[in-house]
Amino acid sequence: MDLLPSADQQELVAAAAEFFAEQVPISAVRERRADPAAIAPKVWAEGALLGLLGLAADVAVGGSGRPLDDEALLFRELGRALVPGPFLGSVIGARLAALSGAADLAGFVIEGHTLVAPALLRVDDDVATVADGVLTGRIRLLDPAGAEYALVVTDDGAGLVATAALTDLAPVESSDPGTRMGTARAEAVPVTCWVPATQDPIALRGAVLAAAQLVGIAEATRDLSTAHAKTRIQFGRPIGVNQAIKHRCADMAVSAEAALQQTLFAAVSLRSGRADAEFQVRAAKVVAGRAAITNAAETIQVHGGMGYTYEHDAHLYLKRAHVVDQLFGSRTAQLAPLLAQEAAQ
Repeated sequence: MDLLPSADQQELVAAAAEFFAEQVPISAVRERRADPAAIAPKVWAEGALLGLLGLAADVAVGGSGRPLDDEALLFRELGRALVPGPFLGSVIGARLAALSGAADLAGFVIEGHTLVAPALLRVDDDVATVADGVLTGRIRLLDPAGAEYALVVTDDGAGLVATAALTDLAPVESSDPGTRMGTARAEAVPVTCWVPATQDPIALRGAVLAAAQLVGIAEATRDLSTAHAKTRIQFGRPIGVNQAIKHRCADMAVSAEAALQQTLFAAVSLRSGRADAEFQVRAAKVVAGRAAITNAAETIQVHGGMGYTYEHDAHLYLKRAHVVDQLFGSRTAQLAPLLAQEAAQ
């Protein structure tokens, strides 16, 4: 199985990276810290025109019809560039709408007119439930500003709930300045566009894309550390010559590469319907989550005193890694079901 990106995939990644660098620089995370939305509406609309929200969606609903591994490479770039916004919720939401027959809604999401915010069903010790087609309980929303729907995912399937039907919506301070958070209460709110897990493994698909974002974070922090180790001079020589630094950078490189290959293999396994696809996806979420969080934390150490400052980017990667790790099952939450899987092929 060839896991190397094709020429088309490399062109896709290059175009996305160029767009992110020009339109959503990491500095924008600090500049928009006090704004209701982490990403400017104009930039969101331009990203939609570029096809970022419908890369793997069916052509019939306005998508590009590309495979899951192409979408994973895109989300890898989202993580690398620390791009804010509800990309994951909207991409999965568009798929749910299309699969459930709501073609118009899918098109609105893909075109950037309708936003979908990911929802976490656990808030402290409370766990919201989906039963008989309705959602009940407290939920946590990520990037809810302007979102008309919230993405709800359970072991049995996934669906959308209208944010207008939620009550007690309250903002919550987020450690990540590039992610907005809030809590809300659902009192028997209908779940629309429900797709059972037996029809489409939405939870596994979302886990692949979240893992890809984490891969991007792991790679970006690896690059930050190695670049700093080469150029930071102390006592007349680069700090990278010291074993305490070079060994850390080497470990970061190994972790990032392992996360990348496992995530790409998981994407291909899920797309091709391999018998051990669930095993590979859960393993990717674990490996990528650990690589992103560990590499980001090590980057702060490699940068020394400046790594702890708000003006440096190192802490932004660590905070985003912790947020993305919670989506579609954290690395710790994946361990028990991963161990329950049969051995990989």
